[in-house]
Amino acid sequence: MAITNDLLFDALIPAEMAAKAEQIGVRKAHLNPVSMFVLAILAGAFIALGAIFSTTVVAGAGDKLPYGVTRLLAGMVFSLGLILVIVGGAELFTGNNLIVMAWANRKVSTALLLQNWVIVYLGNFVGALGTAVLIFFSNQYLQGGGVVGAAALATANSKAGLTFVPALALGILCNALVCLAVWLTFSARTTTDRILAIVPPIAAFVAAGFEHSIANMYFIPIGLFIKAGAPASFWTAIGKTAADYGNLTWTKFFVNNLLPVTLGNIFGGAVLVGAVYWFVYLRPIGRAQSTPTPASSPQESQPEPAPTANGVPVASGENGKR
Repeated sequence: MAITNDLLFDALIPAEMAAKAEQIGVRKAHLNPVSMFVLAILAGAFIALGAIFSTTVVAGAGDKLPYGVTRLLAGMVFSLGLILVIVGGAELFTGNNLIVMAWANRKVSTALLLQNWVIVYLGNFVGALGTAVLIFFSNQYLQGGGVVGAAALATANSKAGLTFVPALALGILCNALVCLAVWLTFSARTTTDRILAIVPPIAAFVAAGFEHSIANMYFIPIGLFIKAGAPASFWTAIGKTAADYGNLTWTKFFVNNLLPVTLGNIFGGAVLVGAVYWFVYLRPIGRAQSTPTPASSPQESQPEPAPTANGVPVASGENGKR
């Protein structure tokens, strides 16, 4: 019995993934601005939830586990954030850098591309910062005798202490992996496929210490809030003072980290992933060369026999007429 494409459940191949990425980019760019902003707030909160999960899991582990194992754990649980974005449905600035694939193919205007990026970036900031505020007032950072808060402070202080060039490079590397995770989900046919595609690239970028602008909208503000408002009992419990975290200022957050990391994220996602896959699979010449042509079956290749009447060929449409 012949097998038809309707019965196949194989993952999409890269050329099909590129076409899907273009379609999704067009849909995202034309989303209603209000809905876009609300979905962006959700994405910022989702990434913050992954950051909270990561901080909590590794709190206090540095003294008991090898560095690499601790970072691997941090990355695996941080994957929760992008899983919620992709499966739950939300608008994430770093992932939306792939809209350049539709833009490069002239399916999305420059104005719509930039509108999406600006609205989504601001929405992500609101969602991530709002989550940091909630976590601070929940006193979650006091758990474990303050080790969760100490881990949050150490992470934030390290990130705010970066200089421009390293932050830019770390941002490029980070969003190349994030957009590759999103790209891999375009091959998926099930929720399980999507989750399995997301975890390795996200775990890799966290384990390697790369910088994600939206995640940092949670990581650094929560450190700033703890530094400014934690009770004296917290500082006594962790054996530190606020002065020990000198990098933690709002100016350093925006100038040393958020600005260069955002620029790096755009280059890593839009250029190193989006533009490259557009060039290979969606540019006019590349599309013709990379799109697979279905093979014809032997039966399909045979010409139809000419209609006959009493064994004598007749003109098409006259079969059966006298």
